[in-house]
Amino acid sequence: MSRILMPVSRRGFSAWLGAAAASLTCVCGRAAAQNTTPSDIQPGAIPGAEKSTKSEMLGIGADLLQGKSPIHAINMYLNGFHFYADDMGRQVEAHHFCAHVNEEFFQCVIYDGNTADSRLIGIEYIVSARIFNSLPAEEKPLWHSHRHETTSGELLMPGIPAPVVHTAIASLVSTYGKTWHTWQIDRDTSLPLGIPQLMMGFTADGQLKSEMIQKRDKELDMSTMDAKRRREDLAASAPQVLSGADAWQNGKSRQLALREVALKNRS
Repeated sequence: MSRILMPVSRRGFSAWLGAAAASLTCVCGRAAAQNTTPSDIQPGAIPGAEKSTKSEMLGIGADLLQGKSPIHAINMYLNGFHFYADDMGRQVEAHHFCAHVNEEFFQCVIYDGNTADSRLIGIEYIVSARIFNSLPAEEKPLWHSHRHETTSGELLMPGIPAPVVHTAIASLVSTYGKTWHTWQIDRDTSLPLGIPQLMMGFTADGQLKSEMIQKRDKELDMSTMDAKRRREDLAASAPQVLSGADAWQNGKSRQLALREVALKNRS
């Protein structure tokens, strides 16, 4: 009976993995080229061949050998909704995975779902009221308040006991977020086409489409209305939104537009 001796050192494992991956390059490369044709791509699916064995092996090796400290720092999952800053009719569910950098700053990556194959669609930075108030006047219109999102039950924390959720949500009531979606997922789910877009948050009941709430609640097996009832004390004590945030409420908003410019400092 033969035995397969696995390498025990990081260097040895790297060498073994590299040799194994190299031996698969030819075969896997041919297979990948044959796996997917344009007619195989389903509407909305991300185009591309299925992962080869070589890619899977390289992924396993990287997972074992490389550090992922920024990813491991993520310690909070929030589910909520955004709308495009220049079009409230374009509403998107957003799964936030956030790292609590310090007591007054969070940074979040945003996906269109909470599974391993979810699409990365944006980022959000969250700051305290004190930091928001210190921002330049021209910067503040890029930010939205979280007062309504948190107290209305729109913002949920799946999988966490209710008392813990209440404490976490309380810490977010008076915060402010700046959100960019890099993938306009409501228009094209297959590829991240176009340019990043500034997003905003809702500020009153009736703005977010009821069907979006119902769909989200069903998928997560949670209740927005129950969350709202449990947060009545937070709504009663929530401070007023600071001036400068939620600028869209004045009828006009900022949004990115692409234009051609001259290249500077070309060597």
